[in-house]
Amino acid sequence: MAKNEFALAFNEMLEEKQLAKDVVVFAIESAMVSAYRRAVGASTAQHVEAKLDPDTGIVTVYAEKEVVEDNVVDDRTEVLLSEARKVNPDAQVGDMVVVETTPGDFGRVAAQTARQVIQQRIREAERSNQMQYFERQVGEIVSGIVQTTNAQSTTIGLDMKAEGVMPNNQKIPGERLKLHDRIRAVVMEVKDGTRGPQIILSRAHRNFLRRLLENEVPEIYHGIVEIRAIAREPGARAKVAVSATQAGIDPVGACVGIKGVRIQAIVKELHDEKIDIIQWDPDPIVYISKAISPARVNGVYLVDNENARTATVVVGEDQLSLAIGRDGQNARLAAKLTGWRIDIKSLSEASGDALKKLQDNPELAAMLPAAVESIPQIEEILAKKAENRPITPEEYTALGQFVDRVERRTIQIKEEAIRVEEERITAARADVPIVAFNMPLEQANMKEHIFNILTEAGYETIGSLMFVLKTDPNKVLGLPGIGSKAMQNIEEALAAISFPEPEPTPEPAPVAEAAPVDQPEAVMKAEDQPAAVIAVAEPVKVEEAPVTKKQAEKKEKKQPVEVVEDDEHAKDGVALDELFKMKPEIFQNAEGTEEEVNGEKKKGKKGKKKAVELEFDEDLGEVVGRKIHKRGEAESDWE
Repeated sequence: MAKNEFALAFNEMLEEKQLAKDVVVFAIESAMVSAYRRAVGASTAQHVEAKLDPDTGIVTVYAEKEVVEDNVVDDRTEVLLSEARKVNPDAQVGDMVVVETTPGDFGRVAAQTARQVIQQRIREAERSNQMQYFERQVGEIVSGIVQTTNAQSTTIGLDMKAEGVMPNNQKIPGERLKLHDRIRAVVMEVKDGTRGPQIILSRAHRNFLRRLLENEVPEIYHGIVEIRAIAREPGARAKVAVSATQAGIDPVGACVGIKGVRIQAIVKELHDEKIDIIQWDPDPIVYISKAISPARVNGVYLVDNENARTATVVVGEDQLSLAIGRDGQNARLAAKLTGWRIDIKSLSEASGDALKKLQDNPELAAMLPAAVESIPQIEEILAKKAENRPITPEEYTALGQFVDRVERRTIQIKEEAIRVEEERITAARADVPIVAFNMPLEQANMKEHIFNILTEAGYETIGSLMFVLKTDPNKVLGLPGIGSKAMQNIEEALAAISFPEPEPTPEPAPVAEAAPVDQPEAVMKAEDQPAAVIAVAEPVKVEEAPVTKKQAEKKEKKQPVEVVEDDEHAKDGVALDELFKMKPEIFQNAEGTEEEVNGEKKKGKKGKKKAVELEFDEDLGEVVGRKIHKRGEAESDWE
């Protein structure tokens, strides 16, 4: 085959099989190696490799042989030294060298022998390629053409010459698929089979509706609108809860589209399946009310406990059938969508139940005196309803208010009871020493058969047994083989146990105090501000001098503290030396006596003792200082 002919045929095969070039080349080379081994009878232990030229189609075979000096016994495994040195000039006798060993008629032999191997390798490469491709498509929508259909499933031709299977339970009920119809479906599962990948498709799964919404609604695809939950009964009805991730976006309107164009395209794809788009709400009452749509809801009353979350939905008489739906379909979908067990009642039925609760529960009646007073009116309205007499809108309003009062108070009573029970359990657990929960039950000196019964019941520690005895002793008493004597033995064994004191928690290491600050950076310089005001920009933690009782009283009353010159006058004030250590900036512009303070001389007038007072000025919002000049009466000049 000429060069161009082989290259054209090779590229055509790559395009037809949709395979990578290196995959096909590797398959052909492996087939040639197998053909060579079969043609010459080479051992599988001998290293053999083949090289294909994609342009010419020529295959060259190389084999590993032992170097001999002058006599070749088996040309399949031996090569002369002279021939070996053409490949490796440093070859010596006894070395192993890879040399070309293509047979003279290998082209014809390879064409006959390697055909089946090449086809098998290409089929394996196709299957592997299909498997990898469709494993990435799990959960995504694929398009295909119906090839065959029967009572069990429908076969659909997909890309890459793969086939998908759609079981009948994954088809939309009522939908009839015809041969050569192009349909879309979501990939549910991909399994590796003997004849290639087994691809399971579905049009009934809720993820099919999710992907259709992503394709039709750009806001969902880009994450502006988020699908919170989907509840679907294929071919009949579906409910979708959506919410917006950005303010100012209407999620329901984005999904419906202008004049419903977006949702109608999805409805047509789903064989006219009705779709309700509702807005998700974090408040379960609002969320459940919207999930019951298109019915109008009078009230939603939630009971959330460990066993089940139940929502009682009260609707008007004319909305009852709409809220329940055909065969309970609307209520089922709302329950799946919200995750709550929904109990739908008409207003008259809910009023009758509320009336019975009020009459049977004295505690509830004592809490609702207004509702008790309205009992005769409610009974009269219910009697009219039973006799099919007309009821006025005002009477319906009275029934709704009555139900709302009773149900809300009932829920409050249940929540209070749950809270009290939780407090009781918490108190009981606090009474049990913490170390008891780490002590195995073997340390309790009780009879062997009692110990075996408790162990089989799941009591492994002393703490768990003590906790159950304090909260609900009937659980232990109800065990097979446990009676009053056994309970007495258990209580005596637990009473005899001494629990070690828990180790005290080590106190944190004391924090070292900061060194005194001579000149805080946060304090404004005196020359940068008016001389009359000394302001502190930020409070700085400094080392404080001991405070006397009188100083503390003055500080509590927000009175100025008098500052005197030396320690002898510091009975009711702060010594000047100590104040300078704390606030040196106060004296930067003040005239004072000449004395040594922190090793520096302060020049001023001699012989005068001047007191300085500090006070927080509320109008200025700053700390100010003033000098007091004693001139008979109390006169003061602000500094």
